[in-house]
Amino acid sequence: MSSPNLHPMLNVAVKAARAAGAIINRAALDVEAVRISQKQVNDFVTEVDHASERAIIETLLTAYPGHGILAEESGTEHGAKDSDYVWIIDPLDGTTNFIHGFPVYCVSIALAVRGKIEQAVIYDPSRNDLFTATKGRGAFMNERRIRVSKRTRLNECLVSTGFPFRTGDNFKQYLAIMADLMPRMAGLRRPGAAALDLAYVAAGFTDGFFETGLNIWDVAAGSLLVTEAGGLIGNFTGEPEFLDQRECLAGAPRIYGQLVPLLAKYSKFAGLDDKLRASDRMRAVDPSAQGGDTYARSTIDATPAAAPETEPAAEAAPAPRKLTRIRREVPVAPAEGDAAAK
Repeated sequence: MSSPNLHPMLNVAVKAARAAGAIINRAALDVEAVRISQKQVNDFVTEVDHASERAIIETLLTAYPGHGILAEESGTEHGAKDSDYVWIIDPLDGTTNFIHGFPVYCVSIALAVRGKIEQAVIYDPSRNDLFTATKGRGAFMNERRIRVSKRTRLNECLVSTGFPFRTGDNFKQYLAIMADLMPRMAGLRRPGAAALDLAYVAAGFTDGFFETGLNIWDVAAGSLLVTEAGGLIGNFTGEPEFLDQRECLAGAPRIYGQLVPLLAKYSKFAGLDDKLRASDRMRAVDPSAQGGDTYARSTIDATPAAAPETEPAAEAAPAPRKLTRIRREVPVAPAEGDAAAK
C-alpha cells in the first residue's frame, strides 16, 4: 500500500522492497530447500537473491521504464544505460545469514539522481521493519521519524562492523583496528548486513558503524538514511565522497568525530606517516610478527611438531649445583637493665 506522505518514487521503491521481502519470507520457511551457489570463497548467492532482484527490477521499470538499474546480481544489464536516474539494488543483503536461518538480512534500494542519492528504502522482512528516506525530508522507520543516537562519549557506545571473510582481506589490519577500538567502547558487534547496520545507526540503535570492502549497493540506501537522521558518513579519513571507495564510516556527529582519528591511519587514502603508524600497530598486535606470548602462540600454531627421524642427541649432563652457605646471626640476650630490654 502506498503512502500519500511519501515521494512518488519512494512509494514505488517501497512496493518493490515489499515484493522482494515476500519472496524472501516464503523461502525462509524452508531455507534448507534453497539452492545456493558460491561467487567466491565465503560469498554466496541463492535463487532467492535472483528472484527478489527480478521482482524489484520489474516493479521499478514498470513505473519508470526510462530509468537505469545497478543491481548486485545483474549489474547494469537492465534499464536505460545513460539515464540520470539510476536505481541501486541489493536484493538480499546478508545472504550468508539467510542461508543459515540467522534472521539478520534485508532488501536495500536507493535512487541516485545524477550521482547523488535522493531516495532510500531498507526493508527487514523478518521483522517487517521499513526504513525510508527522501533527501531533505528526514528518515523514518515504519513511518516514525528517527534520529541518530545522542551519546557523546565513545566509552558508552555500541558500534557495529563487518569482519573480513574474503581471500585477500587484510585480517591483520582488522585485528589492529579491534585492538584500538574495543577497549574504548561499550561493545563491538558484527550483525552481517551492512545496509541494516546503517539503518540501525540512523535509528539510534547503534552509535556508529565501520567496514571495508563494501560495494555501492551495500551502502547507497543506508548513507541517505544516516544523513537524513542527522548523522555523518564517509570514508575512514572523514571524506564524504565514499560510495565507490570500498570503506565506510558512519555515526552520530560527536561519535563520528572520535572514530575518524582512530581509523584514519587504516584508510587506503591515509598519508605515508599514518600508513607507517598503522603498520607498526599491526606488527604490535599480531603475535606471529613478534613472537607474542605463550598463549597466543599456542592458539595460532596448534599443530604438533613432527617427531625427528634421527635419534636425539644424548641429554647434556646437568650443571653442577652451587651450594651457598647462609650465615645466621644468633640473637644475644640483652644485659639486665639495658634499655633495649625494656
